[in-house]
Amino acid sequence: MSKLAELEKLGQSVWFDFIRRSLITSGELADLIEKGVRGITSNPAIFEKAIAGSNDYDADIKNLGQSDKSVYEIYEALAFEDIGRAADLLKKVYDSSGGIDGYVSLEVNPHLADKTAETVSEATRLYETLGRPNVMIKVPATAAGLPAITQLIGAGVNVNVTLIFGLENYRAVANAYLAGLEKLAETGPTAAAGHPVNQVASVASFFVSRVDSAIDKQLEELNQKEMLGKSAVANSKLAYAEFKQIFSGSRWQALADQGARVQRVLWASTSTKNPDYVDTLYVDELIGPDTVNTIPPATLDSFMDHGRVAETLTMDLEGARRQIEKLAGLGIDLQAVTRQLQDDGVVAFAKPFDALMQSIAEKRERLLSA
Repeated sequence: MSKLAELEKLGQSVWFDFIRRSLITSGELADLIEKGVRGITSNPAIFEKAIAGSNDYDADIKNLGQSDKSVYEIYEALAFEDIGRAADLLKKVYDSSGGIDGYVSLEVNPHLADKTAETVSEATRLYETLGRPNVMIKVPATAAGLPAITQLIGAGVNVNVTLIFGLENYRAVANAYLAGLEKLAETGPTAAAGHPVNQVASVASFFVSRVDSAIDKQLEELNQKEMLGKSAVANSKLAYAEFKQIFSGSRWQALADQGARVQRVLWASTSTKNPDYVDTLYVDELIGPDTVNTIPPATLDSFMDHGRVAETLTMDLEGARRQIEKLAGLGIDLQAVTRQLQDDGVVAFAKPFDALMQSIAEKRERLLSA
């Protein structure tokens, strides 16, 4: 039994944090699905590397450029092709899992992170244009994103809520999801091909490694070396404890009785940034039921080679609480850190998106003049 199959037996799905045209055309994605990969996530940085960093798309850029498409329209055409083909390959996973897995995620324009109405409109358009039941639209968990999540779930659109770093923000995301389900149960889906309350799906993408990167800097300054590399996992374990509490109460039960699905926690940013740490740290330590880990290629290779499979999320929850309490005792404001990480994350996705637009414009000009 492969390690991915072992994880699935423990209730965790692995999604692949990468997409590129050659991944699909070479048969590599089909092979990964056969090995147990259950979904795909993308983001502006991934598309920037794929489109700007390869010649996979040059022929399409030239053809689209000849038809007077704008740079943004060219980008969307390229992204729609990749997302759609990946979703088609994963449809068998979607069907066989009863709609639990088999999803491909596409992010709304990162420049809409602080605009609720525009995010709802854009996300609905992307979902309806792709026209596949196993597409998730990524919406950031910003103050403007939270009401957008409720509206989109209420319309029957699958949502991958991204850029969650802290417990307070996670609770708000889960409550936005529940509010959306309640709306959907009352009105039914309004988006074209939107899902009813017993079929709509969502994940809450809780970012991991960047928390250690930020907290460790402060711990180093305080010479607290014995606490390094522990805050991100502790923060994640506390988020999972919140998940279990939120999706077990009376409010949730009323929705579950109508067939609603939990909003699984998805561990994101799970590559290890510090070379002193085990390269599978944020996979090994975050295994538990009703979760997803979206893993980039190098980390997936490492996990398949030497990762450890065991249910770890519920282990030593008190130790996780003590770690966070120690941070507070040292004057480290975890909530302030996670809020800043979200702000930084919005910017970090906007920059590669803008770079991608510039790269497509330059490629179009070069290819059309050749």
